[in-house]
Amino acid sequence: MKRNKRNIQPLLHNGLGRFYLAALLATLYGFDLEAQSLHSAPRLVVNITIDQLRTDYLEHFAPLYGQDGFRRLLQEGRVYEAVEYPFEPVDRASAVACIATGTTPQYNKIMSQQWLNRKTLRPEYCVYDQKKVASPEHIATSTVSDELKVSTNGRALVFGFAQNQDAAILSAGHAADGAFWIEERSASWATSAYYPATAQTWVRAYNSTVTSGKKDLMNDLVANATLSCINDNAVGRDEVTDYIAVTLSARLGDQMGQRTEMEGVYTSLDKTLGNLVSGIEAKIGRDNVLFVITATGDTDEPEVDYAKYHIPTGTFYINRTSQLLNMYLSAIYGSGTWVEGYYKNQIYLNQKLIEDQKSSYSEIIQRSKDLLMMTSGVASVSTSPYDTAITGDLWVEVRPGWNIVNEDDNTSYHHRTAFVPFPIIFLGANIKAEHIETPVTTERIAPTIAKSIHIRAPNACKAKPLF
Repeated sequence: MKRNKRNIQPLLHNGLGRFYLAALLATLYGFDLEAQSLHSAPRLVVNITIDQLRTDYLEHFAPLYGQDGFRRLLQEGRVYEAVEYPFEPVDRASAVACIATGTTPQYNKIMSQQWLNRKTLRPEYCVYDQKKVASPEHIATSTVSDELKVSTNGRALVFGFAQNQDAAILSAGHAADGAFWIEERSASWATSAYYPATAQTWVRAYNSTVTSGKKDLMNDLVANATLSCINDNAVGRDEVTDYIAVTLSARLGDQMGQRTEMEGVYTSLDKTLGNLVSGIEAKIGRDNVLFVITATGDTDEPEVDYAKYHIPTGTFYINRTSQLLNMYLSAIYGSGTWVEGYYKNQIYLNQKLIEDQKSSYSEIIQRSKDLLMMTSGVASVSTSPYDTAITGDLWVEVRPGWNIVNEDDNTSYHHRTAFVPFPIIFLGANIKAEHIETPVTTERIAPTIAKSIHIRAPNACKAKPLF
């Protein structure tokens, strides 16, 4: 899978040549020449996202860490301590997409792991592809790895590794050489026909060399596969920067080992991170790798029986309320299926019927809001902040402590607005250790990576680099 890269070493033979090269890059991409100095780009960027990593747990278990994992990241890295996503709600898919694209679901169109398909009125997976089974086609913008491919005329190597299919594909981008994930039933690695044949060849070869992972920790499986890919494909071995996206997990229950308590999750994750970072540095060189570590900002909250403690609570039935809304609109505008679907906290209106009947969409929205606000447990009702091609027309937010239940499929949804603290950490590539308390948002990761490797930021990214 390795490509031939044009050797630019003669340009760097002396100080004058290096100056001209840096000046050219500054001119092309608008960089601050003094800030960039004459530092060359790292040979490899490793973008690590940890699902459900939390600063409070990270700090609580600190005495249990070794020297090479979290302890080293926090001591030697450039650490942004106050981080959040610039939109809500956040889940694994929307978080990974934001990190990769440097923008929000308003532009990249990845609002969650699933949404209701208006044509089929069935939930659709964010990486579903009718022809290729799975692909990044739903990402509506470029990613930082896509821009790396463009800037190197396809010579850069780009791979994504994760336990889950959505994280692997979304983090790798459109132009990746391969995205790989673990099949739940077999615990073996898989990829999609969307990627080059070399990806299929590599994953088959790799699966033939490893035993079943059912007794191993999932994070170790991801880390081991990543290291093997780097070794097998000579990733990060020449002057053209390569890119690896890795998604690990701090989610309780995602590990396939014996330890299931949160202490076990963080201590084993610490060891996995240490092995992964040290293993990559041993192959590429400590100064040649830029590591970027952050979290999804999502968290699973345990179910709480608020009623037992006399705390206000209740259940909002999205199916019953949608049926009531349809009856209400039919009484005003005539019999018809005015509400054609509902999913989680969203209600989908029949836009075609509204258009055919020449009814006022804005008027129907306002009448619907008025009715829904009279329903027990509803805190607010808003229109979709994103493209209604993939989201509902009405978003219902219930009061704290309330749950949204769909009796049709026995699913429940609870949107928690509580803040989940997590960091962004940059390590390597001659970055000085520092702790920054100034609040920042995750869409600034992509332009920071882009600046560090001298390429354009993703095409919908409006955020400034962090440094």
